[in-house]
This record gives sequence, structure tokens and C-alpha cells, in this order.
Amino acid sequence: MGKVSMLRFCPVAVAIALVVGCSSSTGPGIEPEITNAVDNFQYQVTGIRNYSHQTSYTWQSTGVQANVNQATAITSGSATLVILDDAGTQVYSRSLEDNGTFVTAAGTPGSWTIRVTYLNASATVNFRVQKRP
Repeated sequence: MGKVSMLRFCPVAVAIALVVGCSSSTGPGIEPEITNAVDNFQYQVTGIRNYSHQTSYTWQSTGVQANVNQATAITSGSATLVILDDAGTQVYSRSLEDNGTFVTAAGTPGSWTIRVTYLNASATVNFRVQKRP
């Protein structure tokens, strides 16, 4: 294949690499809908069946605390939400089976980590994390 022919295929190879590079790290089996904006993180996934996996997301928070709203239905297994502040200090840990609105402990503003852990879970998961006014 000549140099000109290889150049024609480069955009396709770059596009494939970008799609693969941007794919979700949630693992096979689920495709959550995620909104990840400064001071507002939302996560929703339906129809999880016997799923085990842990995924972390980086979220920018300009506040020292956040409100966490959980509305999840777990039929088997477990799902846990853990939040770490910019310093890596755990400011929140709760079963996603606990529905309601909760408040994180005070933490350091910046890049917070939102970690979702599933253990043999069958569920529909919905939660929101927002900077506390």
C-alpha cells in the first residue's frame, strides 16, 4: 500500500482510536447515563442483572459539601456509593439501597472521586451529587 493510500485510512484509524479511548470504563453489561458537570453529577442505569464491578469518576466540586440524592431499586446483591474529596478523604459512603437525600461530610473542594461498586447486583440505579449551597 502506497503512502497516499495509507493517509486515506489514517482518519478512520484515528476515529476508531478516539471512540475506544473515550469509551466508558463501567465494564460490559451496563451503559449508564451520566451527566458530569461542575457541581452537578448525575448517574442512572436500568436493568442491571447479577452485575459485579467497580467504577470511579472524577467530578469537579467548588464546594466543601454535597447533597446526595439516591433513588435506587435493588432486587438482589448490593450497590455502594463512595465519595472522596480532592485530598482523597472519604466524605461519603452509603448503600445505594438507602433512598433519600443525604449530605456528605465537609471536604476539600476540587477533583472529587465518585466510586460505584456493584456486587452481584440486579438493580435500577439513580443518584445525583450536587454542591451544597
